[in-house]
Amino acid sequence: MSNPNIATPKFPVMAKSLHAELKRRVNEYLSDHSIKSTGNYKLFSKAIILLSLFVATYIHLVFFTPPVFYAIAECVLFGGLIAAIGFNVMHDGSHGSFSKYPWLNKLASSSISVLGASRFMWGMKHVTLHHTFTNIDGVDDDIEVGVFMRMAPTQKHYLLHRFQHVYFWVLYCLLYIFWIFFTDYKKYFSQKIGSVPLKKMTIGEHIEFWVVKVYHAAVFIIIPVYMLGWTSWLVGFLVTTCFAGFILSIVFQLAHTVDGTEFPVAIQPENKMPDEFAAHQIHTTANFATKSKLVSWLVGGLNFQIEHHLFPKVSHVHYPAISKIVKQTCMDFKLKYIEYPTVVSAIKAHVNYLKSMSKKPAMA
Repeated sequence: MSNPNIATPKFPVMAKSLHAELKRRVNEYLSDHSIKSTGNYKLFSKAIILLSLFVATYIHLVFFTPPVFYAIAECVLFGGLIAAIGFNVMHDGSHGSFSKYPWLNKLASSSISVLGASRFMWGMKHVTLHHTFTNIDGVDDDIEVGVFMRMAPTQKHYLLHRFQHVYFWVLYCLLYIFWIFFTDYKKYFSQKIGSVPLKKMTIGEHIEFWVVKVYHAAVFIIIPVYMLGWTSWLVGFLVTTCFAGFILSIVFQLAHTVDGTEFPVAIQPENKMPDEFAAHQIHTTANFATKSKLVSWLVGGLNFQIEHHLFPKVSHVHYPAISKIVKQTCMDFKLKYIEYPTVVSAIKAHVNYLKSMSKKPAMA
């Protein structure tokens, strides 16, 4: 982190607000078509399918273990299901867009507990900090990888960064393991995310944190080791978590760390960002593979990341429709709408960006 004592910056208020105009146009569309902004039967049925497959795959792997080749293939599937539940169920729930009912949103967001992660920590890290201070070094925890990778121009350059575009995939594979076994605990005991203090946890939130960790150890480690033995468990666990980690990492990185996205710095001494909130989100975010219904289904609409950052309380099932409105509004306000046509082209743009950050800055 460039500045461990950084204060969260403010966004300027504009007379002609882009955010207000975007909300007006999207709300008008939803109203004219009698569409509720939250999830619908398509989302609910997808949630049931993914969660059912998750349970069935776990039971089959642990209690009815197939031969090695098929077991490894199932572990890959299981890792994909972990990521898909995070993208499609937990993510919408955490933003309050899964359902019009608050209790159902809480239930959907609690699906992160099934994966062994802390709902409280995710809410602070992602919903509060990342969505407000996107790509702002020192505040957005999503671009903080310590000394291992340089994700922003303002971050310190180290010698090993020269090869980050080669070894990044290894670190991405380790994300899920690192998240469950290290970063959640680091946030819990330090009571900080980076330099930003956590809001005070209630007794219930403390209890939930530890119950989830005990559950995860029992279901993902103790029971499988008992049923399968140490070696079989370890192989299956690594295949599952590495695949889940890579998918989770690459999808989120394709949205913000690609050629074209910006990493704005606050104007000092006012500590104010150069753009209003909506323009900031558009400058720092990119879409990819928006024409692919399969990609959209699998990643929970996170390929429409611009729409998600502007309208996090609108369910991802509506993003294809409102993206047309957002794109037109960007044209009207003369803002670049960053979009890559395929997953492959977005990955290339991410690798190119990592290459650019791998070079030592001229004034470093």
